[in-house]
Amino acid sequence: MRRHRNVKIVATLGPASSDYETIKALHVAGADVFRLNMSHGSHDEIAERHRIIRQIENEMSSPIAILADLQGPKLRVGVFANGEEDLSEGAPFRFDLNEAEGDASRVCLPHPEIFQALRAGAHLLVNDGKIRMRVEECGADFANCSVVTGGIISNRKGVNVPDVVLPLAALSEKDRADLEFVCDLGVDWLALSFVQRSEDVMEARELVRGRAAVLSKIEKPSAVEQFDAILKASDGIMVARGDLGVELPVQNVPPIQKRLIRACRAAAKPVIVATQMLESMIDSPMPTRAEVSDVATAIYEGSDAIMLSAESAAGSYPVQAVQTMNNVAIEVESDATYRDIIEASRRVSRSSIADGIVSAAREIAETADVKAICCFTQSGTTALLVSRERPRVPILALTPVVETSRRLALSWGTTSIVTVEKQRFKEAVVSAVRGALSEGYAEENDQIVVTAGVPFNVPGTTNILRVAPCNERLIYAAES
Repeated sequence: MRRHRNVKIVATLGPASSDYETIKALHVAGADVFRLNMSHGSHDEIAERHRIIRQIENEMSSPIAILADLQGPKLRVGVFANGEEDLSEGAPFRFDLNEAEGDASRVCLPHPEIFQALRAGAHLLVNDGKIRMRVEECGADFANCSVVTGGIISNRKGVNVPDVVLPLAALSEKDRADLEFVCDLGVDWLALSFVQRSEDVMEARELVRGRAAVLSKIEKPSAVEQFDAILKASDGIMVARGDLGVELPVQNVPPIQKRLIRACRAAAKPVIVATQMLESMIDSPMPTRAEVSDVATAIYEGSDAIMLSAESAAGSYPVQAVQTMNNVAIEVESDATYRDIIEASRRVSRSSIADGIVSAAREIAETADVKAICCFTQSGTTALLVSRERPRVPILALTPVVETSRRLALSWGTTSIVTVEKQRFKEAVVSAVRGALSEGYAEENDQIVVTAGVPFNVPGTTNILRVAPCNERLIYAAES
């Protein structure tokens, strides 16, 4: 399916979007990637959603990426005798390992690793940061705190610890079981939650064993501080603004978002902006103007993809939410200011022959009447490098590897075409011409730019470029 935009749309599946008709409608409306949230749904439910996506992909001959999002470690308080308590500002409150039911003065926090890492002056946030506490005194099994921001605390509410790096295993037992399940199922991307350090990513990569691309969610201050190392270890990044906005002052999130997007683009790695993008559309068929502006900002900043969470998974208007994102993207990308911003933020990086080839391809497309840049790729690296350039023309990635075509569904401006392996560059040019014509990216006698690597079918060898006319004579001559 040809999209008339460059940014990609990620839609989370859930109770409101689990059947064939709805998932197909989401794809037709604009969803390029489907997210399977491993925090919700049984393995049987996840497998059925995966099967439906692949069925739609086959029916529409349109590569679709599937992103499995691991739950990650969940830190929660215990239970209260009364179900909940109202904590007042300035009041003392104690967390400990005592499993007895809590009251207005204390509650169990069944995570000894938190107490191991805490120090006086650190903060504990409860219920998405609505309640904030400062640690006054702590030990191996307790933390005496003072309430900085009060409110209702209730059973099993989530806890955030923004000021310290917790000695937690990168993957829980549930995560490890889910990882094996979805990798065997055949997902394309695996998202890691609550990444704190690059070692967390490397541990997951060892378990994945190349069966999926690894994407790190940035949602903790420690991940922001160690972002360069995490980016280097990852195949992609998600700016998960929900928990990031809980653990950091909310005014810090927009500049962090902008900085991370630019770093990902410079590294030629896809980046998703996520969380609360069209939150009001969970219950309303229309978004707020502020939400539309938020989506537009992520697009202007050059993100590869924008994501819907509860809007498409549990909301009343999942298809309308995707349509809204699609419409905003088309409008933003048709604005002259968008192109000015994208080109002003381009970082020239030419440390290899491949960098020079893709840069030249983009420059030729901008100075000549070229309709598309067609790149042959095994691993997807060439297409990612072309995408980093943010060219003014579409990117067609031709690959004999189905898994590569699916993973590239997350990359800015890229449309994948699965083709047979080529042995000669002339065959590649003919295949590119055929693809551009058949997919409607070029017409007879238009020109395209073709990039490839010689020898063929060897990843990382991009070293050749040609401007080719789209005409039947070229195809006929090659076949005869």
